Amino acid sequence: MNRTAAYQLTIAIPVYNEEGNLQALEDAFAAYLPKCLMKACVLLIDDCSTDSSLEMIQAICGRHSDFFYIRHTRRLGCSGAMKTAIDAIESEYMGYTDADLQTVPEEFNLMLPFAAEYPLVAGVRSSREDGWRKKLQSRIGNGFRRMMTGDGARDSVCPMKVIRMDYARRLPMFNGMHRFLPALVMLQEGGCYKEVMVTHRSRVAGKSKFNMWNRLRGFSDCFIYRWMRRNWVTYNRGENNLE
Repeated sequence: MNRTAAYQLTIAIPVYNEEGNLQALEDAFAAYLPKCLMKACVLLIDDCSTDSSLEMIQAICGRHSDFFYIRHTRRLGCSGAMKTAIDAIESEYMGYTDADLQTVPEEFNLMLPFAAEYPLVAGVRSSREDGWRKKLQSRIGNGFRRMMTGDGARDSVCPMKVIRMDYARRLPMFNGMHRFLPALVMLQEGGCYKEVMVTHRSRVAGKSKFNMWNRLRGFSDCFIYRWMRRNWVTYNRGENNLE
């Protein structure tokens, strides 16, 4: 049992070369945690940053008893960071968002009232503060994913999510899985999700890690999902005498 077991919600945040955002991230989440509708902590996952992010993360965790961190030994990307968080977290729920503060921490409180009823609560970004090219690429990508998965999700790559850990631990893991959370949750017995509108802001510092290659990879990942949907074995354990 680790220290996240003392909390109802652990908010996982992957970090890669975000030294320009980490002070604002610290301030935002330190202000939010006392107002959170659940007893909550933050888990920062350093994905082998090459700037001063790790040192800043360590300093943040030294200043706040509700902040924790894990450092990868090699770079794994967003899906790897989510897998790391799922394996580590022992709270009932996991929140997830990016380190760039393009979403608003306080808006987890818009999502948490639905967490008991829905295994996944997914944000949908309203009035996106991105350039027209990125908006167009995202619209095309979301449309193609909906066609391939049939999940109906309007914004499956919105980083802001809350998932029940009993569902999270059964998710099949592959590179790119973070783009398919609604579809993957729906593969499980009783799996469903709720969408909630959230704010989207412009990135203040640092550079986006998302580019055309990521989007093209997202198209190919749809075929991985289709194969997995046909072949994935899942079950809920019934009567037993193990415990």
